[in-house]
Amino acid sequence: MRSGDGPAPGRRHSSGAALLAAAALMLAIPARAAECGLELVLAMDVSRSVVEAEYDLQMNGLALAFRDPEIGEAITWTPGGVMATVTQWSGMDAQAQPVPWTYLTDAASARAFAAAIERQDRVFFASYTAIGEALFHANLLSATNPRRCARRVIDISGDGASNRGRQARPMAEALAANGVTVNGLVIKGAWPDPVEYYLRNVVRGDGAFLETTENFADYAAAIKRKLLRELAPQIAAR
Repeated sequence: MRSGDGPAPGRRHSSGAALLAAAALMLAIPARAAECGLELVLAMDVSRSVVEAEYDLQMNGLALAFRDPEIGEAITWTPGGVMATVTQWSGMDAQAQPVPWTYLTDAASARAFAAAIERQDRVFFASYTAIGEALFHANLLSATNPRRCARRVIDISGDGASNRGRQARPMAEALAANGVTVNGLVIKGAWPDPVEYYLRNVVRGDGAFLETTENFADYAAAIKRKLLRELAPQIAAR
């Protein structure tokens, strides 16, 4: 693993501007009764520090988690089901949604979602790390979710600190102020320490938490632990 992205600051956005932008996006989402239990955006880091073998471990681990019987059971027991999607993120203008919104209600639908995760292609290969932009993009996707959900969770996985684009902290705080939980999964090993960065700047909102893993090889176990906590938030509150 390498940190690889460099310290250049790139484009800067003021905290106030980021807060206003996020608030405006929230206001644009139509208000209606909840039609599902959980909206889950799985935002996966594909910046240039993530080599191809690590990308494969990350996506295969995510697919494996959704095939796990415990995850299938947790989805089955989620009142109203789960609306889930997968995004890939990297630099300032490098965000994509290769796996569309999918309604999960049981183990069978979770396995179909896992197959869609495996079919996706990597979209970005050599860009920087813009976590604030990833949060902004994840929030935009809520407007395209065909169901309104009782809980909204943005799940950011990454192996490094942000070094481009919007500042992550004001974006995460604006999302939390509007009822969104931002959780993190950090793959350790880079410098500056991504664990400390995520705790200070990314993890926000009701019941938010950070999951960590020593390396990409252990990603499957880490994402399973995190998904179980997101599907059953009372566990995270203990």
